Amino acid sequence: MIAHLQRASDTAGLLTYLYGPGERGNHVNPRLVAGDGHGAPIELLTEPGSLSYLAQAIDAPVERLGARAPARPTWVCSVRSDPRLPDLTDAQWADVARRLVSATGIAPDGDLDACRWIALRNQAQQVYVVASLVREDGGLHNGYRDAFRLQTECRRIAAELGHLATDSPPTSRAQETSVPAPPITISSEFSGSVVAKGANDDLSAMILKHAGFQQIQDWHGRRHRLPTTTPVADQVAIASHAAEMLRAARYDVALAPSLDVARMSTPANPLESYAAGAALLQITHEIRSAANGEGLRRAVDQLLHPEHGALERVREALEVAGEHINDLDDEAYRLADRFGFAADFVSSAQSELVDSEDELRRVSGPSQSEAKAPTHSSNPSASRSAALAVSPIAAKASTGTNAPPAPSPVPSAGRPAPRSR
Repeated sequence: MIAHLQRASDTAGLLTYLYGPGERGNHVNPRLVAGDGHGAPIELLTEPGSLSYLAQAIDAPVERLGARAPARPTWVCSVRSDPRLPDLTDAQWADVARRLVSATGIAPDGDLDACRWIALRNQAQQVYVVASLVREDGGLHNGYRDAFRLQTECRRIAAELGHLATDSPPTSRAQETSVPAPPITISSEFSGSVVAKGANDDLSAMILKHAGFQQIQDWHGRRHRLPTTTPVADQVAIASHAAEMLRAARYDVALAPSLDVARMSTPANPLESYAAGAALLQITHEIRSAANGEGLRRAVDQLLHPEHGALERVREALEVAGEHINDLDDEAYRLADRFGFAADFVSSAQSELVDSEDELRRVSGPSQSEAKAPTHSSNPSASRSAALAVSPIAAKASTGTNAPPAPSPVPSAGRPAPRSR
């Protein structure tokens, strides 16, 4: 059981999408399974023509808060179960939703001022929980560790339900020798891993294994990928060789141009090792050199972008590392869990900073007095006198008394006070 957490700014638009047909038309029989509107008749507002009123009922605490409300006041959590296992009933999914909102603090048991929330289903093996981040008493829900608490509770629920991994059914002889209808795609993902998808029969799997790919079998199905330690040049050579052997066996193969030796004129990745670290160092330089809040926001956006930011890539890499550890050694589940927890912590950091864009724009640049101040004095003796003038020890020595030292100057706004040694 896996949970995915997001924040939204338009509750009405979100509900229209969830109760609609969906992007691929896969939303079937949308229905409310649980919720708490704190007196609002949410059960009566789930008809397509009443969704705007349902959104108003959820957003009522946000409206009361006014300008102090967060920019993205809607908490959205989707939870899905293993598709290889029987689906839960609506009542079971309702219990799952109640446990998740209680575990995260959205709606703890017995809290009369908790946040308003609903749980709805629109497809098999999944439930959506939509909640307001503003409590009935006007307080704001602190979502700092929501991602960690969600995954922890999901693991506990899955263990209680007995949702353990099951072996895939045996492949028949006819499937072993037949050519699969969908093409086999060999491509490079954002993380840099080379993955082959669509090899669902044992013959294509054997060819990929012979070429150097490792097989992964989970609830997403069968797929193959190269070890993460494979050099870039070897990735290209192995992928091209695998595509050649599969085509010889009459498979339809779609090979990414960056992995095709025949089509490459330059190396697929000319960067040396630790290219990610070098890129993050460049972002650090941009942050340090930002002249104003808008420049700082643009630089920080490279870290916080919800889809392509550095934090999202780090979270994805940690999650994949945990999965790969399980693939390599079933006994190393504790180490794999540590990587999974680290990925949850990164997700929590993303949630903590998701509304920081507007505040970053308002961050001021260097003050005018600071900008006009000379960086070096042309008179060494004057510089020494100025330095001694702010030193309490120098003041005591010059007077020859034990008078209390002169107070240190107050640091100007925007500049940190000197650290005490």
